[in-house]
Amino acid sequence: MTEISKTEFEVLEAIWQGHPANAQQIIERLNTKKSWHEKTVKTLLSRMVAKKAISFEKVQRSYLYSPLFERAEYTLKESKSLLARMFSGRLAPLVSNFVQSDELSKQDIDELKQLISQWEKDNG
Repeated sequence: MTEISKTEFEVLEAIWQGHPANAQQIIERLNTKKSWHEKTVKTLLSRMVAKKAISFEKVQRSYLYSPLFERAEYTLKESKSLLARMFSGRLAPLVSNFVQSDELSKQDIDELKQLISQWEKDNG
């Protein structure tokens, strides 16, 4: 899996919303959050094809773009990369930072407890 810039990730998010998608559909999805220029998006699409992050298929006079990996797969890779770079591969210091800065909501804590409980059942 290739490295994706923040801007390319935004384009990828638009493609993950529904694919295959043509450039105009992708631009419309992106424009719901901020204004994007058509030329910029098309340049990013070409760059992402070259990086093998997305593929395309020409159908009549239109190019249809699809991701070459799923969002969950990319999220896991990036999460592991963040942990390795910032926390020596350990999750506890990351969570600890959020706890100490009061960034965790009650819902976050409940979900973490549920995940830990399920892990203990499956691995106990």
